[in-house]
Amino acid sequence: MKPFTIFISLILISCLSLTAIAQQTNPPAGDSQASQSQAEQQPQPKTERQPSSEEVLRQEEKQRALGVVPMFGMTSVHNAPPLNAHQKFQLMARTMIDPFTFVSAGLTAGVGQATNSFAQYGQGASGFGKRYGAALADNADSNLFSNFVYPVLFKQDPRYFRMGEGPMKKRILTAIEQEFVARKDSGSHTFHYSNVLGAFTAGSISNAYYPPDDRGFGLTVGRAATALGYGTLGDFFLEFWPDVDQKLFHKHQSQSHPAEPPGTTPR
Repeated sequence: MKPFTIFISLILISCLSLTAIAQQTNPPAGDSQASQSQAEQQPQPKTERQPSSEEVLRQEEKQRALGVVPMFGMTSVHNAPPLNAHQKFQLMARTMIDPFTFVSAGLTAGVGQATNSFAQYGQGASGFGKRYGAALADNADSNLFSNFVYPVLFKQDPRYFRMGEGPMKKRILTAIEQEFVARKDSGSHTFHYSNVLGAFTAGSISNAYYPPDDRGFGLTVGRAATALGYGTLGDFFLEFWPDVDQKLFHKHQSQSHPAEPPGTTPR
């Protein structure tokens, strides 16, 4: 069982909240000829400098949902420069040592203890410790191979490239697509070997520390498929959570003390 319990909860909140988000409307188009004439009269603005990969990565490492859940592997820069091997390692390590990783593993172990998953681990402190160690190892294996080893080997970018705008259907399809289609360091796209092989590699390694009854080829395939399913849900979360955060939290902060309408008395 992967340590994604809090992720799933936030994703469900996001999906429910999306129904309350108004569709963005395009500003009305003006007179094209007048606009063109005005544009010709105005001096052309200078082209902004393209941020470096290091600058983009530093900004990404500040991203969190609700100030807690790390979103380091998501970028909103559509033409973000590719990461070099050192930066891919930095992104992987930053996620691996984040406090949320250890808290998430504890929640996963607690749920496993309550449902008696991996029954051969037993109960009590010993059983919880084994489940906690397994959850941490699962996360480390997946993170290492999916976000560093294979991305370096296949020259693929491990980040999720958020669309951030456009029709809802297209954004949903993009989130699903990015679990299986990767952006290469060259800018082209290819099959996401990093994600798929990373899921199968992590599932295979888990046979070394899972109880005997929870090992085997069939269970490994099942764990890999589950990991890819969680990854797709995670992509939905990365795509839509910033919208939910902006609409439901930041907007409400500015409206927490609205002015009283004229002619009314406070209750």
